[in-house]
Amino acid sequence: MIRLVRRFNLTENPKADILSGITVALALVPEAIAFAFVAGVAPLVGLYAAFMVGLITAIFGGRSGMISGATGALAVVMVALVADHGVEYLFATVVLMGILQLLAGVLSLGKFIRLVPYPVMLGFVNGLAIVIFLAQLGQFKIDGTWMEGQTMGLMVGLTLLTMVIIWGFPKLTKAVPSPLVAILVVSGLVIGFNLDTRSVGDLASVAGSLPSFHIPAVPFDLETLRIIFPYALILALIGLIESLLTLRLIDEMTDTRGRTGKECIGQGLANLATGFFGGMGGCAMIGQSMININSGGRGRLSGITAALALLVFILFASGLIEIIPLAALTGVMMMVVIGTFAWGSIRLFGKIPKEDVFVIVTVTAVTVATDLAIAVIVGVIIAALVFAWKSAHHLWITTGKDEKGTRVYSLHGPLFFGSVQSFQTLFTPKEDPDHIIIDFQNARVWDHSALNAIDELGEKYNTLGKKLQLVHLSADCKLLLKKASHMVELDTIEDPHYSVFTDYTKEVEG
Repeated sequence: MIRLVRRFNLTENPKADILSGITVALALVPEAIAFAFVAGVAPLVGLYAAFMVGLITAIFGGRSGMISGATGALAVVMVALVADHGVEYLFATVVLMGILQLLAGVLSLGKFIRLVPYPVMLGFVNGLAIVIFLAQLGQFKIDGTWMEGQTMGLMVGLTLLTMVIIWGFPKLTKAVPSPLVAILVVSGLVIGFNLDTRSVGDLASVAGSLPSFHIPAVPFDLETLRIIFPYALILALIGLIESLLTLRLIDEMTDTRGRTGKECIGQGLANLATGFFGGMGGCAMIGQSMININSGGRGRLSGITAALALLVFILFASGLIEIIPLAALTGVMMMVVIGTFAWGSIRLFGKIPKEDVFVIVTVTAVTVATDLAIAVIVGVIIAALVFAWKSAHHLWITTGKDEKGTRVYSLHGPLFFGSVQSFQTLFTPKEDPDHIIIDFQNARVWDHSALNAIDELGEKYNTLGKKLQLVHLSADCKLLLKKASHMVELDTIEDPHYSVFTDYTKEVEG
């Protein structure tokens, strides 16, 4: 039994996981309600999503200790769909979103998250920290207008008190999560002194029943698919990107390794089920995940506890949850902002390449201005273009003669779309002798552009009646260059003594 628990990573510290899960559940309530408002649906639609997505991903996901639920990144995409077609179409979209995420897991597409460069990761966490901070500023407004006077002073004071308790309590003991202590202390002060400040109940009632199975009331035809598929695809993409980047971040924080493919499947199962039980869908939540990790939650029990505690709040303890001051939960999230923002990235400015600084700043800004998926895609494209540009300028040749006196060009570096122009300037067909050898031992042919460049070079030598021979090609390069066999001779026999050159005459950099 113990071995099974450890293999499943249910828990290694039940007390820490349970207390951390309860803390997370308290923070989930206002977030789920707020995101439901953003999407234009009833508060229970957000709460049901937080419960079901949180529970299913905690059990079947690829990362213990990570918290999932309704998120703002998805809510901002849903709002147009709900406004134009209604909530039933949203439920159908969430079901399709889950199916697409399941397919991504089955096809092992999650592994491509490894291609996200570290500067993009830094921009991701910084952008989300700013987004979380800006979202908390809404708690200091009433009906869209900033609080004033004593109301504002009390809200700020209680928020700061919460932050101080979270910061200072671990210096006394770590037996109980400091965010939970802060919520209880601040709630006690507000109730004990009858302080007039906003509470969770001022947002909406959290009372409800168990979510029930419900097939989305939409026509099952191609027109419905035409409406929901674009939204489902975008939601699936955003959900997986945010979940997998959060997984990677927690991997680094805990020095453990999650499973990206399993996380895709867990997210897909969660959204597929949620769509049939009246939830708005969701994905990993970096803010709540940071609360969980910082509160000591490491096992799957923490996520399971958070989801079940949230359900208990909905069914039996809505009255108690509704009296919790929003200031206490705002203070918890403000500490999440401080802990999430990669402050070290600021110190890196001036110490890392300016291209990496540009990527960090760009991803941060795009995350705040639009959404995470666009920001990550933009960041990866910029990083890829920078890499291509740098690689394109690292192609050169050395020339010499073999033992038979044949001129040999030894190519160094990657040959791909970015370096083909440099490649073409390295050779002088008109000046070369009748037999030319290009040695690829220190080079790699990467793509069709490289193949085309070799074709063109072979055509030049062929037009002049000269023989071009390619040697020391890797197996994949030989396969790629089969189509060029009518222009060049592919030497498939490796000569172990071939690399002994004489009379090196020039070295050219592209």
